[in-house]
Amino acid sequence: MDGVVESVARVISTDGVVAWLEPEKANACGGCLSAGSCSAQGGEPGRRLSSRRFTIADTFHATVGDRIVVGLSEHALLKASATAYAIPLLLMVGIALVGQLATDNDVIAAIGAVAGLIAGLLIAKHRASRLDARGELSPYFLRFARGEGQGDNCPTD
Repeated sequence: MDGVVESVARVISTDGVVAWLEPEKANACGGCLSAGSCSAQGGEPGRRLSSRRFTIADTFHATVGDRIVVGLSEHALLKASATAYAIPLLLMVGIALVGQLATDNDVIAAIGAVAGLIAGLLIAKHRASRLDARGELSPYFLRFARGEGQGDNCPTD
């Protein structure tokens, strides 16, 4: 069975159809050894979290301030990772290797690597758009958070 990655988020706005959510920073992160490199830390307070706002269908009748647990399937996370990283990397290395083997010329191999990376990024962008349009990369409502996320350990420990 496919696992689910869970996260706590706060409802910051709703129109009855869509709820805008902001990921919640865990309380323990302030004392975490990795706080300086964590994506939830640094910069102006709340700036990084506000840039990570997202929407979900408001099937749970949200009100502003509600804390909810959202989920994303591990399979969707793997698809997104493979799309973003594996496709460009494999094309970059593959085309560079073909260029090197076909010509035994490092300049051609380097040009092939750049061309492969660009092609891989374009393919990844197209694939990500298709996955997003099908809703495969969208988080979904699991339950209301009742004390979850408060005082949790830093996920980078």
